[in-house]
Amino acid sequence: MISNILIQCGLYVVVLLALAKPLGEFMARVFQGERTFLHPALGWVERLTYRASGVDPQQEMRWTQYAVACLLFNFVGLVAVYALQRLQHLLPLNPATLGAVSPDSSWNTAVSFATNTNWQGYGGESTMSYLTQMLALAVQNFVSAATGIAVLIAMIRGFARRSAQTIGNFWVDLTRCTIYVLLPLSFVLALALVSQGVVQTFGPYATAHTVEKIEYEEAKHGPDGKPVMEKKSTQEQTLPLGPAASQIAIKQLGTNGGGFFNVNSAHPYENPTPISNFLEMISILLISAGLCITFGRMVGDVRQGWAILWAMSIVMVALMAVAVWAEQSGNPVFAKAGADTTASAASSGGNMEGKEVRFGIVNSAIWANVTTDASNGSVNSMHDSFTPIGGLVPLWNMQLGEVIYGGVGSGLYGMVMFVLIAVFVAGLMIGRTPEYLGKKI
Repeated sequence: MISNILIQCGLYVVVLLALAKPLGEFMARVFQGERTFLHPALGWVERLTYRASGVDPQQEMRWTQYAVACLLFNFVGLVAVYALQRLQHLLPLNPATLGAVSPDSSWNTAVSFATNTNWQGYGGESTMSYLTQMLALAVQNFVSAATGIAVLIAMIRGFARRSAQTIGNFWVDLTRCTIYVLLPLSFVLALALVSQGVVQTFGPYATAHTVEKIEYEEAKHGPDGKPVMEKKSTQEQTLPLGPAASQIAIKQLGTNGGGFFNVNSAHPYENPTPISNFLEMISILLISAGLCITFGRMVGDVRQGWAILWAMSIVMVALMAVAVWAEQSGNPVFAKAGADTTASAASSGGNMEGKEVRFGIVNSAIWANVTTDASNGSVNSMHDSFTPIGGLVPLWNMQLGEVIYGGVGSGLYGMVMFVLIAVFVAGLMIGRTPEYLGKKI
């Protein structure tokens, strides 16, 4: 059991850190306007986007212009997401003929997805049409993630430049991030997820005929107008489908976390196998880890990027170990009551409450740690079913501000705030003016 735990945890950490360096260097080239291997295939899309939107890629912005452009763009996105939900019953790609989403739920979802929070107060398969899932939520997954990365890149330029009055062009950073980073990664990940069984279809919901009858209750209005629950049974079960894989890919890569289906990545149509589970866990932290290397490259001191990455990694591994140990140890009260909570060939032992059998304890604990290291929020198990110590780890990560890798862009500039505070306090303690990257604080 110990070797199994070490292999699963070790493989995750090694693969994540191995991918961070090449991705981080690639992103540095993209945001510095250098040519990459994707430019021959996608360069025309970038140029077409500038021409269509009237953007001059050579014209940079002051920080005030950059901030206004960022806020206006995301406000328009918020309104668009709200409108699409309210009008979805009139729009195409709605095979389940779902009605308009209520005003309060539409506003909550629009604000949530525009801010990369992706907190959900609805069940996707019973609330959102295919068009709303794609045009509103999936698109917002792209642009909210790109916004976070763009703001980080602007901050990096502020560190790297000495006397310039500009920090880049928001529209250029947003376009390059989407075209060269988010879209290619999402395309590859979506294909990998489809190969594992994640659904991707425009077809209507399927109907399965069960062997046994399914009993359920349906509300009817009685003579007095009050609802009365009437028992019924059927041998049919509706299976929700949809273009899920394409949305799951950017949901994880952009640290969005909003599920296509109600139970998120615990759903077998979103996350069917241990391989899909591993790919999704890697993708949650992949870009955030790579941005540490991007930071080091763009400020001209790669050691700074590696220092931040290793600081994040040490905290992640330590908290991951605590979560896995707590969940694998299980609840001692059960052991006192005579229940066998030890791992064996016939039992996983530990605390399997609220966890999917196809993932087990270790992958559930890793995911709980990883998703709250980032600002992701997706789940493959129910965190309220964790042991007290195991449940403390996600809470601890959130209390840290989700900066252990963190959300794409936001995690790193949150971590840099910790660095600045540490440098400032250290400078005061030794009696010299605090500096970071050659700039006085």
